[in-house]
Amino acid sequence: MLPPTADSLDEALLTRLMTELESEAALRRFEVAPNPCVGAAVLSGGKVVSRGHTAPWGGDHAEVDALKAAVASGTPPKDWDLLLVTLEPCSSTGKTPPCVDAILDSGIPRVVVGELDPDSRHQGAGLERLRNAGVEVYLQDGHASLAKSSPHFLAFNKVERLRRPRPWTIAKWAQTRTGQLEPPEDVGEGRWISCEQSRLEVHQLRSRVDAIVTGSRTVQLDNPRLSIRPPVMASKGPLRVVIDSVLRTSPTSQLFHELREGEVAGDVLILTLAGADASRWRALQAAGAEIHGLHTEDGSHVSLREVQSYLWERGVRRLLVETGPDLLQAYLDCGFVDQVRIYTGDVNGGRGKSMGEWLSRAKLESRIDRELGDDAVLEGFLGE
Repeated sequence: MLPPTADSLDEALLTRLMTELESEAALRRFEVAPNPCVGAAVLSGGKVVSRGHTAPWGGDHAEVDALKAAVASGTPPKDWDLLLVTLEPCSSTGKTPPCVDAILDSGIPRVVVGELDPDSRHQGAGLERLRNAGVEVYLQDGHASLAKSSPHFLAFNKVERLRRPRPWTIAKWAQTRTGQLEPPEDVGEGRWISCEQSRLEVHQLRSRVDAIVTGSRTVQLDNPRLSIRPPVMASKGPLRVVIDSVLRTSPTSQLFHELREGEVAGDVLILTLAGADASRWRALQAAGAEIHGLHTEDGSHVSLREVQSYLWERGVRRLLVETGPDLLQAYLDCGFVDQVRIYTGDVNGGRGKSMGEWLSRAKLESRIDRELGDDAVLEGFLGE
């Protein structure tokens, strides 16, 4: 049942709105993960004034999005009488301020929530703050389902992962029709597989992560900049991380070149084995790199578990892996990849290892297949 004072919203409308908001929010799941897919609506006199949804990583949460849209609607804030939201509003500061603060600032007197925050550290805290501030709050259990719209968020908040936290990790690669990550030498200058539209989309993806990881071999062969370039705009570039166990990275690589007009890039961090060659260490520092030594698990390579833990300690929550087949396979084998985006170009053949066998065995959840230019794009969350 609804609270007695919520006479402006009937059960049928509530059910329909919760379902619609949840479905609309889930369409953005690959852009918001590991955040949950949340929808919100501002109502006035039983009519919807605005809707909002969790924005791509780093952007507004659903409640703030809906409140901004309500302002733009022209309906006076004094007439906003109810906020409907599929998940308990956050009460702590993360990438954005607490949504509870925005709700209280709006003056909305009533809030209907579809589900509690599953994180035991925050569960119920947002509702308590609203109630303590005099807002009428009603939890409408069963009208929203994170298990349906955001299974990725539930996986990210499992006890074992909270105990040993690591960034949400997205593996992105471009492959030929036979799964090779390198095209034939006479295609795309021996380097490019995906089309221009896909490469532009990758720059957008880079703008929505905290860090990019690559390997020293990729730096040697492709000499990437790992930057964000126009027309994609970003105020800050992600941290650029090179896993380089023996410091093979050249101080003259493009990672250290001056940025071009409109180009954005983060600092360069090289993760190597503790005790790596001192002269190379100094040369890379002089070029502008930060270097950090980690331990090994196999005696010759940096431990990926330590890489993930260290990046989490650095504040990295959403990580993009852009690298060659060896390091990519290592990430996949360790179970550290949560999400994939795979561009299959209009290219036959190719060089090197194929990802085809792995892909044929992969358990992908919430999968989407789409087309972009000449490429086929596959996105999905990796199941257990």
